[in-house]
Order: sequence, then structure tokens, then C-alpha cells
Amino acid sequence: MSENAEKNAVLKQTLYLVATPIGNMSDITERAVKVLSEADFIAAEDTRKTGLLLNRLGISSELISYYDHNKEEKGPKIIERIKNGESCALVTDAGTPAISDPGEDLVKIAIENGIRVISIPGACAAIAAITVSGLTAGRFVFEGFLPTDNKKRRERLVELARESRTVILYEAPHRIRKTLTELLNSLGDRKISLCREMTKLNEEIIRTSLSAAIDYYEEKEPRGEYVLILEGSSTGKDSDYPESITEHVDCLISTGLSRMDAIKAAAKIRGVPKSSIYDEYTGRKQ
Repeated sequence: MSENAEKNAVLKQTLYLVATPIGNMSDITERAVKVLSEADFIAAEDTRKTGLLLNRLGISSELISYYDHNKEEKGPKIIERIKNGESCALVTDAGTPAISDPGEDLVKIAIENGIRVISIPGACAAIAAITVSGLTAGRFVFEGFLPTDNKKRRERLVELARESRTVILYEAPHRIRKTLTELLNSLGDRKISLCREMTKLNEEIIRTSLSAAIDYYEEKEPRGEYVLILEGSSTGKDSDYPESITEHVDCLISTGLSRMDAIKAAAKIRGVPKSSIYDEYTGRKQ
């Protein structure tokens, strides 16, 4: 077998991470089709969505579910099948698996068990969005979805306030208004590109500011899945939030922080002692 043929062969005892289209079916690669066709079984986050894809491609490989709520049960079973000589193609709902989905856990278990893991690259919403955003793409940080836990979410927003790299976020339509408001209050008014329904028929790229995006969605109902590309802090310190300490603390309080937590967060963002923020804030409020 030639070196090229060997590289393209679907190998046994291997976990394949297969990227699938995020909207446009033409974005499936020939290599992805080959692996999906020849793998012993396919592990999918949503078997209904993946089943539709496989039907369109004329693929009848065995399909099993692997998602967040059954990964502890299914993960070891998948690993056992691979160790016994089978090949598995792992796919997510759309795009590249193991990014903001339970595939990450399966990859770790596979590596721990000495199983070969091979990436079949293709569509990725985060990369597609940042390339058309018009914002700096040389250095960026991928955040995925912000935490839903209120405390962890506020802590993450405090960290992002000092992030100088371009930030990539994912968001669902029913949370977009809340997230934009929290970003404005915690980070200040920055440039943002809202990339909606990437590669699909209703793809839309809105290049604007956080404040203007909030105004826009007061009039328009958000629809579809979003990738948010957010400008990083220009200095990593204090240029993206209100110059006034009182206004800064009040902005943080408006995101749900208690007064003391807001004072601590403002101190951390500004890189100054908590006592100086406390004295300034409480003195002006008296």
C-alpha cells in the first residue's frame, strides 16, 4: 500500500473526529464521507440530525448516540469496542467535534487508553466567523458559551474585561439580548461582529458595537445560532470600562453582582487595591 493510500485508509482501533457541515451540505469533504462510510460505527451527539445527513449521503453505517447526558455510560463502551478492533467516527451536531461538546471527554479517554485519534478537518463555525468579522484574527481566544451559573458567569466576564485578544463566543437566540447587555456593562462598548446562521441560506453578518447591537435587537427578534466575535481590550487595563469608579462599580452591580463583589471585580480589572475602590465608591455614594 502506498503512503498516500495508507493515510487515506480507514484504520481499525481508531477514533476519528469527523467535521460535518454547519449549514451548507457542500462543505462535507470527500475524506469525511469515506470515513463515515467505512467506519464500523458512528457516535453522534444527535442521532436524528446525523441520521438525516447520512441519508443524504447514502451512508448506512451503524449509528449510536453519545451526548452530554449519557457520556459516562456510553464513553467506556465506545472505548471498549475500539480496543476490540473497531473504528469509530465521532460527529457533533454540526461542525468540528470536541469543541464545546462532550466529544472532548471521549478524546481524553481514548488517549488515556492508548487509542489512536485522527482528525478529519472541515467546517468550524468559530473559524468561519472570525475570518469574516473584520476584527483581528492573528490572536484570539475561544470562549464558547459563557457559563450559565450566575457566579461563574460573572467571574468569566471579569476575566474577559482584561482580555486583549479577540474573543469568540457562541450564543443561542433566546439569550443574545441578555449576553450583549452583560458584555456592555462589564467590558465597555467594544466592536462586535454578530455572525448568524453561518453558511446557511439566512446567513447574516452584523459588524457593529455592543451598544448598537443592543439597540438593534430591541427592535428585531433574534433568530438562529450566533457566533459573536468581540474586540479585545485595547490596553488590557482600563480603556474599555467607565473612567469613573462609581460608574464602573454601578455597571458591574447591574450585571447581578453584590456591591462588595462589584467592588472586588472593579479592583481586579483595574489592578488596584480593593480598599481604594471601596473608599472611592462609598465616599461618593454618601
